[in-house]
Amino acid sequence: MLKFPPFKTIATMISSPYSSFLLPRKSSFPPMPSLAAASVFLHPLSSAAMGDSSMDAVQRRLMFDDECILVDENDKVVGHDTKYNCHLMEKIEKGNMLHRAFSVFLFNSKYELLLQQRSATKVTFPLVWTNTCCSHPLYRESELIDENALGVRNAAQRKLLDELGIPGADVPVDEFTPLGRILYKAASDGKWGEHELDYLLFMVRDVGLDPNPDEVKDVKYVNREELKELVRKADAGEEGVKLSPWFKLIVDNFLFQWWDRLHKGTLTEAIDMKTIHKLT
Repeated sequence: MLKFPPFKTIATMISSPYSSFLLPRKSSFPPMPSLAAASVFLHPLSSAAMGDSSMDAVQRRLMFDDECILVDENDKVVGHDTKYNCHLMEKIEKGNMLHRAFSVFLFNSKYELLLQQRSATKVTFPLVWTNTCCSHPLYRESELIDENALGVRNAAQRKLLDELGIPGADVPVDEFTPLGRILYKAASDGKWGEHELDYLLFMVRDVGLDPNPDEVKDVKYVNREELKELVRKADAGEEGVKLSPWFKLIVDNFLFQWWDRLHKGTLTEAIDMKTIHKLT
């Protein structure tokens, strides 16, 4: 297993499994001088959320409070924007908005892969099956650390707690193995989509699970043959099975070769953090 130098984790910073929406950002707007002038100083949530009244309240809060890290195609940080703006296909297409992301592949001691089915209330790709945890490092100090992908690994530990209730002690940050990066774009529907530079992280740990229903509908461990059958059903459109586009790209291009190396104890030989694979 790849080892990284000692570091401080974010575990002590989290006071709740759902801290990302319990810690609102301070408004940058000036005080409203009068009710008549109030419309000039609307918070972004006020106007945009009115057009998304059907959006689940928890997901809406996350969409506006979480700030994703904007990068160029060489993974250099160029700014930040709300999760809402980063996932609007109109802005993705017109502004080529690309944000940093991660995909965790968590295996148990039998080398079975933990999958999750995204909740029905997710704004993008609801109810699809995907890898263990897929999310974004946020524009905050602890998740902007580029050295050894520490910021991304900190974010992965945070989201494994948020989504699956996995304690930080069960997924030590220095036991994530960053294997590579992919760049892809995918539409969820006519309005939403993804344009991500995605870090792929492996870990082998037996963990406790307490899935958050706001994020996750179902979970299951699969072996190689069971995953192949799930992929077959998704490709054939059977039983309503759908896979997330990033997961399918990773399955088609890397996963089974890396799974073989995991069994053989040669996973570190597959590490390539210099190449950014542009996949379609």
